[in-house]
Amino acid sequence: MFGWHGRLLQVDLSAGRARTESLPEEWLHHYLGGRGIAVRLFRDFFQTEPYSPEMPLIFATGPLCATAAPTAERMAVVSRSPLTRTLYDCSVGGRFAQQLKCAGFDVVQIVGRAAVPMVLAITPSGAELLPADSLWGSTVPTTIAALNGRGSVVAIGPAGEHLVPFATIITDDGNAADRGGLGAVMGSKRLKAVVVSGAKLPEIADPARFERAHNDILRLFRAAPVLFGELGFGAYGTPTLVDLLAQRRMTPTENFRKTFFAAAANYSGPALRAAYAPHKVGCCGCPLQCQKVTADGAYLPGYEALSHFGALNNIGDLAAIITAIRTCHELGLDPVSAAATLATWGEVRGAFVTEAELVPLLRDLVWRRGAGEPLCVGSRQLALAAGKPEVSMSVKGLELPAYDPRGAYGMALAYCTNNHGGCHLGAYPLAHEILRKPAPTDRFSFAGKARMIKIAEDINAAVDSLVACKFAFLGAGIEEYAELLAAVTGVDFTPERLKEIGECIYLTERWYNDVNGFSVIDDCLPERFFREAGSRGDGIEVPPLDRARFDEELQKYYRMRGLDAHGRFVDRNFLVSLTC
Repeated sequence: MFGWHGRLLQVDLSAGRARTESLPEEWLHHYLGGRGIAVRLFRDFFQTEPYSPEMPLIFATGPLCATAAPTAERMAVVSRSPLTRTLYDCSVGGRFAQQLKCAGFDVVQIVGRAAVPMVLAITPSGAELLPADSLWGSTVPTTIAALNGRGSVVAIGPAGEHLVPFATIITDDGNAADRGGLGAVMGSKRLKAVVVSGAKLPEIADPARFERAHNDILRLFRAAPVLFGELGFGAYGTPTLVDLLAQRRMTPTENFRKTFFAAAANYSGPALRAAYAPHKVGCCGCPLQCQKVTADGAYLPGYEALSHFGALNNIGDLAAIITAIRTCHELGLDPVSAAATLATWGEVRGAFVTEAELVPLLRDLVWRRGAGEPLCVGSRQLALAAGKPEVSMSVKGLELPAYDPRGAYGMALAYCTNNHGGCHLGAYPLAHEILRKPAPTDRFSFAGKARMIKIAEDINAAVDSLVACKFAFLGAGIEEYAELLAAVTGVDFTPERLKEIGECIYLTERWYNDVNGFSVIDDCLPERFFREAGSRGDGIEVPPLDRARFDEELQKYYRMRGLDAHGRFVDRNFLVSLTC
């Protein structure tokens, strides 16, 4: 077998044992790896409660991992979200994915609950459980430092231990499974960390063909201004979006009551460069190097976290924002959901948080005490408890990221059709609606957006199963990666075949949601976006969304997916009809 090892490590924490299983080659051809193979493995678990010992926590690499394929040193971390109750996957880059693949495993599936806190150590020969009582309660950096020398590490912080439903899993090189609360699932298993090391590289079927495909992708990357241009992700990382979203009048401000924040320039890419003189780093082997670190090795945050601790909470002080985000990293909290929950609380109480309140509130939230106790459940449950459900800016319980949907109608639709909830990464219409210059006028139109989002969701489901970085597809395309995949595996994957695979993965996730009771009611934005206009300026008007047109486009989307008017499956035997 080329590309894959065909091996799954099954770990049972309750029994204290691990065993190696073979992955059917047919499954790998139909689901690739990453998100896709995890979706297949969840077929018997998608109704299991998130904190049940039987709930799997899956780390899954893809067939391109541990090759020289650009941006493919990644894995999917997958479980059922305690925040949204949907199946949730996070695409995570870095050394851990590479080391897992080099240990000879494509997938690790962890079930059970340890009697006492444990660390799972993985090597090519299998797995060992190590006591972690001394690490329980430690911050993420302390835990990673304690395990230094054993291999690459993923760990949770106190937020995961205390089952905060937006807790994260963080890698030793600063990447994270940051959304959906998968750190709380890991914490419910009393698993503090996983360490892995290995040196077994996968074999490539056609090295010469691989080299040609690899060079084609790099050539396209270098020609893409958004990646390697003067103001691109390579130069500033995702904070380059701060100024662009402000210019587009799309910056979520004061809990999405406004769409422009005058102080946003304080935490923009140029502002970070001036304040910290950062240098570039990135996932191992990645040519993009979009992460930025300070001289002392501290990672600087990305656009989403900066914007939500900034504009969303009406805070313009860079030092306070950076400190809050670093506190989230230390405690193992998703900074996007944490900041959005603070903004919801600010609107509920009639006063947004101050710079001085940020860190104490985050700490109290994690330890479920004092003023932070009502915040530890996330924005939806907080708003419901306060009798103001309308002030939670979330879809399916997942707090919206830092792109106001009134300024990009494809994004508005994508938030609602995403199987996870309010996430922009399912369809990722960033390139079409936001990055183009000049600003596209059709961003204020629903025309054609149902088809655009459906196609993008299918492609991105395949991308998340390869597993590759979505930034790569701002330069290269699914055609180039299909050629790369064929060269690695020796299987004749085509762009059309990858889209078919992606569609199957998306629909399987949608089926899981359907059976768990999700419907058209859950595929909708908060009422604010249909009633209130965004901020005008520089000749830009940001009107409320037209509900009739939104509903019409959503119904078009349902028909394209073969769903009924309620967003549910017409074919109730969909899962039975799948060949794998």
